[in-house]
Amino acid sequence: MRLLDNFGMVDALDIVFVSLALYVGIVALRSARAGPALGGIGILVMAYLGARQLGMQLTAWLFQGFFAVLVIVLVVIFQSELRRLFERIAVVGLRRGRADEPHPQTADALVRSAIELARNREGALIVVCGRDPVERYVEGGILLGGQVSEALLLSLFEKHSPGHDGAVIVEGDQVVRFGAQLPLSSDFAQLRRRGTRHSAALGLAERCDAVCLVVSEERGQISIAREGVLRGLEKPEDVAVELPPLLHARESKIGRRELVWRALRERWVEKLVAIGLACFLWIAFVPGAQVDEISYDLPVAVDNLPAGYVLDKVDPPQLEVTLSGPRRRFILLDQKRLEVRLDGFLVEAGRRSFEVPDEAVVHPAGLKVTSVTPRRVKLSVRRTGGEGGTETQG
Repeated sequence: MRLLDNFGMVDALDIVFVSLALYVGIVALRSARAGPALGGIGILVMAYLGARQLGMQLTAWLFQGFFAVLVIVLVVIFQSELRRLFERIAVVGLRRGRADEPHPQTADALVRSAIELARNREGALIVVCGRDPVERYVEGGILLGGQVSEALLLSLFEKHSPGHDGAVIVEGDQVVRFGAQLPLSSDFAQLRRRGTRHSAALGLAERCDAVCLVVSEERGQISIAREGVLRGLEKPEDVAVELPPLLHARESKIGRRELVWRALRERWVEKLVAIGLACFLWIAFVPGAQVDEISYDLPVAVDNLPAGYVLDKVDPPQLEVTLSGPRRRFILLDQKRLEVRLDGFLVEAGRRSFEVPDEAVVHPAGLKVTSVTPRRVKLSVRRTGGEGGTETQG
């Protein structure tokens, strides 16, 4: 295939990098429930391509004007999603090499504290940091630097504590801050009938790999937010089963083969879509942008023949026409729509030999005629008479 000429390692890396970027964007927009808007834009793109293919010039022109401002439209529609995407990219760049692993006693203190707070119907929000830094998302609060213990956590969330309405930030075995404010989530589907603490927990879990533990003041229920998912536990004692594995999973030494298999197994639909889009864009804009020339044998048609004349023969009946343009223009080119059309009006004046101009070649927009061989054709016509029969003229 001519489009794959000179395909090398650099091109493969180019496609891999673009696929990763598209995959991140697709996952971020899907998590933000932007699928309907993306579907609408996709329909418009397909309509534009169809209009171009059918030669609907006015419709294609209108779509071109829309696509000229499409970038601004996307920024307006997906403003919050793009901001969150760029924040995630920044977090990956600032990610620490290894998270501070909580001691088993720290996990036990978190579990006992959460159960006790739930029994006493005292609201709480505890953030256990992972590898991603959370400082960029945390506002306010009071620096502490104390060892995690059940007594400390219960005192911090006691109703008369100055920071009981905020979040406690735990790094490793230390409570580094309490009374902190976290970004709120806009995922109202998960936040239905839940309060501000749940919104803050989910908002942080959407932006980094922290594990957020929430205790509901009204219902005494414990919920866990992680990786953009908020999940409520049936009874407070379940936290003893659910929380320790989450804290340990981030530091468990998983085999390299298992990591690769997990990466391939999760979100495989998004991965296939990203790879397909990357390949399409590469074909369209890398080798597809290179100028190519292809020759076709095209039939000659004669239009506008004067009344009283009948065309017998065109010599030669086909011409070799060479078209040039970007390679992508030739991918979906239908050769049946290519032809040479001559104006036969001057037959009545006695002309039988016609020169073929470039304008006589019917071809799609984006291509141009490089050569026509031969440049002159001869028409054999037959003149019809009223009662006297016919007269052949060559």
